[in-house]
Amino acid sequence: IEPRKGYWTLPAGFMELGESASAGAQRETEEESGASVRMGQLFSLLSVPRVGQVHLFYLAPLQNENFAPDPNETLAVRLLAEADIDWHSIAFTTVRLSLQAFFADFKTGSFGLHTQDVV
Repeated sequence: IEPRKGYWTLPAGFMELGESASAGAQRETEEESGASVRMGQLFSLLSVPRVGQVHLFYLAPLQNENFAPDPNETLAVRLLAEADIDWHSIAFTTVRLSLQAFFADFKTGSFGLHTQDVV
């Protein structure tokens, strides 16, 4: 959907009042991808001061590969290997940075917390 319709992103959105960050991440993942996940640790925390936002991404292993996205939220859902990602079609800088950190950590077998201010 807008503002980056036609580009790829990770499931994301805004938290609801009374919702924890991890519960919001799980809800948005389910709404936008129809994926069943088990919430894991916080993986990246990226501040975007120019728009007054903080983007949080969690590690969340898939429970299965059955996807049922809300067609009002998502055009398509795909799992991609790192080599298959079209990096020019990533919707947001914070998603690109989180994916790059994920693949770097995946190669070492150790996942840390990644923080950054995005200017």
